[in-house]
Amino acid sequence: MHLSRDAILEAKDRELVEVDCPEWGGTVLVRGMTGKERDQFEISLAGGPGAVQVQRGRAGGQPGRDLVNLRAKIVARCVVDEDGQRLFADADAVALGEKSGAAIDRVFAVAARLSGMGEEDAEEMAANFGEEAGGESSSSASPATSARRSRGSSPRRAAAS
Repeated sequence: MHLSRDAILEAKDRELVEVDCPEWGGTVLVRGMTGKERDQFEISLAGGPGAVQVQRGRAGGQPGRDLVNLRAKIVARCVVDEDGQRLFADADAVALGEKSGAAIDRVFAVAARLSGMGEEDAEEMAANFGEEAGGESSSSASPATSARRSRGSSPRRAAAS
């Protein structure tokens, strides 16, 4: 059966996932970005001071995408309250970047998946960005997440992916 325009526009496709963050003493709710939000996010990475050009998994010296603190920027956009409203403003990504890398990476992995970012997308954006930006590079794989999925506002348990 093919979907109608109305069926697509009325679909409830904004999944919420509860992610355990023992480093922070509890759990957070994570939702993926909409198509529009993801486009806005990717545009926000456009070159600026300190931006690094990334091509085929290598960072170069040419102006390009601002990938510094990438994971925290995505976490800031995807952590929400019980009503689905963002907890953090974009400017909070700087402070989030100073929090536990393990917790940020765990939340980032769920946020990226829910936002339709495959591992290839995330790897391309994050590849070696730390080396050019003066920070440490991150080449470790995302840890397994401990998450409970929900639809709407009532979370239910599901296996982590």
